[in-house]
Amino acid sequence: MMEAIFSVRAVELLCSRLCHDLIGPVGAINNGVELIEEGDGGEAMGEALDLVADSARTAARRLALFRLALGTGAGGGVLPIPGTREALEGWFAGGRIQFVWRPALVVPPPGLLKLALLSALIAEEALPRGGTLTLMGDDAGLELVAAGTGCGLREEALRVLHGGVPEAELTPRGILMHASLVMARFYKLAFTPARDFMEGKLTISLGQEH
Repeated sequence: MMEAIFSVRAVELLCSRLCHDLIGPVGAINNGVELIEEGDGGEAMGEALDLVADSARTAARRLALFRLALGTGAGGGVLPIPGTREALEGWFAGGRIQFVWRPALVVPPPGLLKLALLSALIAEEALPRGGTLTLMGDDAGLELVAAGTGCGLREEALRVLHGGVPEAELTPRGILMHASLVMARFYKLAFTPARDFMEGKLTISLGQEH
């Protein structure tokens, strides 16, 4: 049975994932600064400033989501609803996946929104060609529904889900699934991804264990 604790290996992979998602916008900021330093004003300067501004916003949005999903605070796993919505909408803004927020939340149980954030990242990987991702439900439980061409969990994520990958053999392709399983166990939540082959959808159900 999986323990509700992250191993050193899992922490290393989560850090690698965070760095992977940040290196693009941070690198673009650096490139923009270099263009500004080397430029002589004019149109090129404006383009460089736009690059820096856009990349800084992207980096900030990604950090915001990771901080909520993987960070800790005084709330004991209870995240602010508006902040969670803002983090999700910011993450998918301007991308190939259209995110729709539809839950009716009042006081979600500890860990539910943290698990929803990680699940959204898993769903993103399941939509390689883009599509729609809808979050719905209430305090009793949430559903993330991903729909799009080629929608489906990665092979390694499926293996992790079904217990076929020892922690020592985890790779970046399976770490989000592993982290979600550990978090669900820690907060005593149900975490159930299921694909509808007829509809071409992936549904991740989250809620309190019964």
